[in-house]
Amino acid sequence: MTRLGMSRAGAALHRALLARVGKECDRILLSFWTSIDWRSLTFNGERHSIGLVATGPDAEQLSRRLLDGIEEAEFELPGHFLAEICRAGELERRADGAVLIQLEALTIES
Repeated sequence: MTRLGMSRAGAALHRALLARVGKECDRILLSFWTSIDWRSLTFNGERHSIGLVATGPDAEQLSRRLLDGIEEAEFELPGHFLAEICRAGELERRADGAVLIQLEALTIES
């Protein structure tokens, strides 16, 4: 099922992603976020498709700071854990200098 609002796991993941850039998190804008229910024989969770836009004169550097080591990073998601996260394509530089960051993630209920 696709959710209209952001789920608890999605909201926690969004906060954790913003925390990776620290004080400049206000320069990371949410472009899109889709969460779809996911199940295996033993686990329940959600698959997330994420679009974030880094803004400002050093948007590309900010994007790289968010992405550096993201696949190995530990994220604190109350009631869930992050099974996987990865980039979903190359960084897309826009005409205004902003950079689109696309991610795919899988969260599992703990």
